[in-house]
This record gives sequence, C-alpha cells and structure tokens, in this order.
Amino acid sequence: MHILLDKRLISLLISLLIGTLGPLLAQPDSIQLPHQAVPNQLLKTRNTLILPLIARSIETDWSIGLAGSFTFRLNQQDTLSRTSNTQALALYSLRKQFIAAINGTTYFPGERIILNYQLSYSNFPDKFWGLGKEALDRNEESYTFQQYYVYLHFQRKLKDRIFAGLIYEYQRLLAVDYQSGGLFDQLAVRGRDPYHISGAGLSLTYDSRNNAFAPDRGGFLQIYFNHFSPAFGSNFRYTNYVIDFRRFIQIYRQQVLAIQAYGFFNSGEVPLRSLASFGGSNSMRGFYDGRYRSKNQVVVQAEYRVPLFWRFGAVGFMGVGNVGSHVSNINFQDIKYSYGGGLRLALNRKERLNLRVDYGWGYGESVSNGLYFQLGEAF
Repeated sequence: MHILLDKRLISLLISLLIGTLGPLLAQPDSIQLPHQAVPNQLLKTRNTLILPLIARSIETDWSIGLAGSFTFRLNQQDTLSRTSNTQALALYSLRKQFIAAINGTTYFPGERIILNYQLSYSNFPDKFWGLGKEALDRNEESYTFQQYYVYLHFQRKLKDRIFAGLIYEYQRLLAVDYQSGGLFDQLAVRGRDPYHISGAGLSLTYDSRNNAFAPDRGGFLQIYFNHFSPAFGSNFRYTNYVIDFRRFIQIYRQQVLAIQAYGFFNSGEVPLRSLASFGGSNSMRGFYDGRYRSKNQVVVQAEYRVPLFWRFGAVGFMGVGNVGSHVSNINFQDIKYSYGGGLRLALNRKERLNLRVDYGWGYGESVSNGLYFQLGEAF
C-alpha cells in the first residue's frame, strides 16, 4: 500500500457544524462555468466541496485542518466515463504531525486513458513495534520522519474494461529521528537514515465498477509490479508486487456487499517506509497503521452497506490478514482480525461521495480500537 495515503487516505474524523454542512448540502450539484472558460466543452461542469475539519484517529489523535473534493467530467456529453476526482487535505495534529496531500483519478473521454496520482509531504511522529507478525506491545518506540512522496499511474485501455499501465513512484525521506540503540539499531532496519527511492513498473487492470466513489455493481482486479533500482536513482534495489481484487454485489434493493482481497509482496532490500504496513483507515480498521510491518502482507475484508434514510447509511465490516518476511510465513499462525461498523452521510448523492464514520476493533498480540472519519469508502 502506498505510503501514508495511496490506496489508503489519511484516517480522518471530519466533524462539521450544522451551520457549515447545511448550506453545503443545499448547494446545487453542478456549477456552471462561464462560456468563454470552456473551450471545446472541456470542464463544463464541476462539483467543489471544501470542508473545515476536526479529526481524530489512532495515528494522529486530535487534528485540525481542511479537506477538499473536486469532481468533474472532461466532457459532459461523455456518459460512458466515470466522474473524475481530486481530493486534497492539510492536517495538523496535537502530536505535532503535519500532512499535506493531493490525490485523485482523471478519466479521459471514453476512459481510453486513466491517470491516478498522489503527491504528499509529511512531517510525522510515528510508532514502531519491530518487524514481523509477533511484534509485541512492550516494544513500542516513537520516531519521527519527514518525507516527500510522488505516485503516478498512467493507464491505457486495451479493450472494454481492460487497461495496461505504466507506474512511477518516488519517495524522499529527509530525516528520521529515532532512539539510538533501540529497535531500529538492534534490528538494523534499512531506511533508518535519510534516503530516496525511485522506481518504475507495469500494471494490468480489469475494472467494471459503476462508480468511482461507492460502486454497487461490478468488480476490480489490478496486478502490478514496481522495480526500484540505482538505474532510476534509487538508494535501494527491490521489487514490489501487488494484487488487488474487489467485488461489489447488490444483495437486496440498494444494500451492497463489498469484498476485497489484497496482497502486497516485496523482494530485495526493502527500506522502512516501503514495507507492508498493517492497519489504518482503509485496511484492517482498528489496528494502528504500521502496528505490524514486514516485507509481505495479505488482507481479506468484507463490508455490508445499507441505506437508512435521507442521506444516511450504515455499514458493518470485518477483515482478516497477516504479515511475514517470506510468503510462506503468511499463514494462520498469529493471524490478525478486525471488525466494526459505521455510518455514512452522502455529501453528493449524484456522485455517491460519502463522509464515513467508522469504529473498528483489531485483535492481534493485544486488542486495539480506533475511530475513523474520512471522505470516500474504504475500498
């Protein structure tokens, strides 16, 4: 999973005052741009949502900041393409953590080309328990890192619903402040000193989802690898392999069963911030993001989504997974599992953009729990 955000956005608690939320929900779904600003009918309509937020998660404690969502179509007459989106946030926490990030997906006309991207900067006091699935609570150590991160994924349609892609990933770790002689030194963790990585790879994707934010039909299967090498300017040589399968089934009326199976594997000299990071707001909710770190990880999770009334909905979720230094170590020994539930508030019913509030419990070496508020579904 990509560092801090990628396929996981930062865990947020967005608490909106009624006076702020009411006017936003009352706004029309589409904003018409002046005619002269819309050559060739590009970007003719757009939806912009900017939310002040008060946030709390396991990783950040209480935080304040801004979150924004911008949705658009490059050609409003193109009814086959899904809605493009860009999400941004700036967040500062009581633990003196600062995160600024932009990520999104642009669907070009006819979805012949898709561009996924993520740009972020983090100054982040974090926690480390060691490596492997048997990392103990008593080993907890604090450390702080600063980093820049860039992720670009360019996909080209081969045939209906099938895409081939090129990936580029760059990360520059500016500084790591950790306890000298502690776990980082004892385990000789790669990446405990400043470094940068740069890598490129290929992907193959099948995508039949009917919505970018909260699909209720279709499936998604993506397989890719990314190779990091001194030839690309990387300080470490290793290869990352990922397989991500999702299925969305409409069970009864608008009730949806969402399923995800996710595998993250590495070979070679993998630095700290590129290891599999277990937990977070989108995977195994209830675990601290990074509670377990290793070269490899497998997670299977399911979520049942039920509409309630007006703009509100509810979900129940559960997941199971594990980490290991080798693929053979990922088994039922010391397996981890989580479960929980949450509420949904549709900020934009047309585009199915939801504010989600989840509470999860994680069971591993000990019981953990966490509250998550975020824009968009977990998967």
